[in-house]
Amino acid sequence: MTVNTCCNTLVLCMTVLCNKPPVIDLQDGEVYVFSGPSSFCYQNTIVPNWRHTWTRIQVRVSSSKLFKVQTVDDEERLQELERFSFWGWFQGWLRERHNETSINISLFSKKTCFRVDPADKTQYTVKSLRKFDIYLFLVFLSGASLFIFADSLSRSQLFYYSAGMSTGMIASLIILFFVLARLMPKKSPFYVLIVGGWSFSVYAIQLVCRNIQMILQEHWHLALGYVAVVGFISFAVCYRYGPLVDQKSINILSWTLQLFGLLLIYSGIQIQQVAFAIIIAAVVAKHLEYPVTLPEPRRLLTEEEYQQEAEVETRRALEELRKYCNSPDFSPWKAVSRLQSPKRFADFIEGSPHLMPNEVSVHAQEYGFGGSFFEDELFDTDDEDDDIKPLKNTE
Repeated sequence: MTVNTCCNTLVLCMTVLCNKPPVIDLQDGEVYVFSGPSSFCYQNTIVPNWRHTWTRIQVRVSSSKLFKVQTVDDEERLQELERFSFWGWFQGWLRERHNETSINISLFSKKTCFRVDPADKTQYTVKSLRKFDIYLFLVFLSGASLFIFADSLSRSQLFYYSAGMSTGMIASLIILFFVLARLMPKKSPFYVLIVGGWSFSVYAIQLVCRNIQMILQEHWHLALGYVAVVGFISFAVCYRYGPLVDQKSINILSWTLQLFGLLLIYSGIQIQQVAFAIIIAAVVAKHLEYPVTLPEPRRLLTEEEYQQEAEVETRRALEELRKYCNSPDFSPWKAVSRLQSPKRFADFIEGSPHLMPNEVSVHAQEYGFGGSFFEDELFDTDDEDDDIKPLKNTE
């Protein structure tokens, strides 16, 4: 630590003599303590590869009082911050103050510089670190889950109401700023900022998200009232129109969820090549048709099973015929005029068998085992074999 202190002192002395502000090079894991405005630069030495997919490089700045941080790409632009410009002053006026913040450094950035301007000459600490970012991994995991289960979520009523209420809470903030823009006088100086519309609304939402912990601690009753009122209105609107039932609307919602899931996958991965490879693999796996499997051949019925099924189906058909004949839709006189034996038909309707005993015996002799029908079929097959054999011999 003594050598580092001497080096820092020497750098400060040389920069004062040259009338240039000092620039401190940060090292991984080192803790720097300063007071007053200072400029810093971080030199990235790693070569990004697939092992750094969820690696995050951060520089944390913390103090007991408020300060501002301005980030630039290189030392030349860092020197430009020392010179006065209206645009730089305007950006500095919009930039909010923190007592603790983190600067995210891209893996592909060779050098990142920033300047810390405390409210007064109070001490603040600067520390750079490289770690596995669980937040990036959770974003990637959420995107993958959303892409995989998009079809199921698009048909879920729970997801429909929860997504509708969340969208209503966020959209109400944007609508609120547009309403304020309409109510404010045209000559108001703040109207120049409000007229930005979407950009200013998004900026305001970012401010709310950054200070969400303070809002929940100090203004929890207002936050609870906002969630209750806006959530109830959003739920009422969703309940009024009901969940999606049209297949085209469900498909559109499913495609939207899949697209949003792919965006989360891309946002949750630091290496673009790895992100594109995973996205392409996910899309191909999602829409790739499965190999065609041939259906299993149907099992043929045995002779006994065939006779049993024939008896069951015949009894069922006869019962349906009796029910129809007893129904009001049936015209008995028209049927009797076309029958040769009306008495036998009447007995059948009352429950008598549809075949006489002699008809059953004749059917058994002709179509039963050893009947004339099977003998004719057997003899016809033998004759066909005799006709085919000479053709095979001649060949």
